[in-house]
Amino acid sequence: MKIDLTETTSSKINKALVQGRRAVGTPAIGMVLTLVIVTDEENAYDALKAANDASREHPSRTLVVIKRVSRSPRDRAKARLDAEVRVGTDAGTGETVILRLYGDVIDHAQSVVLPLLLPDAPVVVWWAVNAPAAPAQDPLGALAQRRVTDAYAAEQPIHELSTRAETYTPGDTDLSWTRITPWRSMLAAALDQAPCTVTSAEVEGEEFNPSCELLAMWLADRLNVPVTRKVSGGPGLTAVRMESSSGAIVLDRPDGSLATLSMRGQPDRAVALKRRDTSELLAEELRRLDPDEIYASALKFGVDRLGHGNGEQPAAEEKAAAEEKAAAESGPAKPAAKKAAKKAAAK
Repeated sequence: MKIDLTETTSSKINKALVQGRRAVGTPAIGMVLTLVIVTDEENAYDALKAANDASREHPSRTLVVIKRVSRSPRDRAKARLDAEVRVGTDAGTGETVILRLYGDVIDHAQSVVLPLLLPDAPVVVWWAVNAPAAPAQDPLGALAQRRVTDAYAAEQPIHELSTRAETYTPGDTDLSWTRITPWRSMLAAALDQAPCTVTSAEVEGEEFNPSCELLAMWLADRLNVPVTRKVSGGPGLTAVRMESSSGAIVLDRPDGSLATLSMRGQPDRAVALKRRDTSELLAEELRRLDPDEIYASALKFGVDRLGHGNGEQPAAEEKAAAEEKAAAESGPAKPAAKKAAKKAAAK
């Protein structure tokens, strides 16, 4: 069942939810949390579909916040809230409210969302795109116990990881970290099967893939060994190689579906490592609402501390190299400028 509301209020939306539950014959509320999705019109359909699929495991009230940017100054000055209420089969196993914000109300989304939260239930906020630099300081993020971002959806994914490390607050997490859960489980199990001392590691995967960087940082942080990041054609993560006192341990997945685990003294084993859908990643994150300390430790290790194979350089080194090249191309005027700057600083 769908109920469309134009130029409405949070109070009218709550009444529509009660009306919808009665109409479909489910007046009782059996939802375990409130999931707030912040997205745009372009990505709203995919985000909502993923949330509906995840609601089979976690029945929830889903609030989709879409901030509509008005074109003309007159429209931007006019505040308006439109809503679409979905209950029953149109909303998975919970309830869905799609909120479209116009004008000044865009800057006060938390005031619209707050009256719609389930009482005495956890709140999770998921930014499908355009996550804020500091999720915990965002007005919507301040309402939540858990804040989910996705660095892969950012324009500069690797730089996004550095920003996440600087602004990390307990309760933050990222779907790029969730994507490597099967890899971390398999690598940990491999080390348990063959007790040894790891001396170095190499992570191979797509360029500018934050999951590859996070896996490399996790290995470097947990094992305290040098880890090299190597670029491949993908898809996603393609291989991890660990050199140890008992020989090489290799987990290779060239096709994005089936991997092969190779260890000295043991036959090669086929391992299912299928690339998972967003709904599966979201469902995994909704299983736990406590801070992920392992994620925090790996994130704060720092992308710049990884070694890069194939001639690639970390972001900081790449920037420094570009600045050095620009200085060299500027000719003799550059040293003179430096000398003048030093003289001014001395004064």
